[in-house]
Amino acid sequence: MPENVDNLVLEHLRAIRATQAEHGERLVQIELQLSALGPQVGGLTTAVYSGKSELDELRRRVEHIEQRLELASA
Repeated sequence: MPENVDNLVLEHLRAIRATQAEHGERLVQIELQLSALGPQVGGLTTAVYSGKSELDELRRRVEHIEQRLELASA
């Protein structure tokens, strides 16, 4: 009977080890994906602020045109 218990414990330990190995591989994949997201988020942030600057400039130009044409409401 103790031999069966030892075999059962070894089976469970092997299963746990296999699961840990799978989790380790998955963690490496997730870390790679996260490290790739950093530059992408930086690029998106730059693009958003660049677009905002362009919109602000266009808004100023339209306001200037409206003032010159006396279309702006006071």
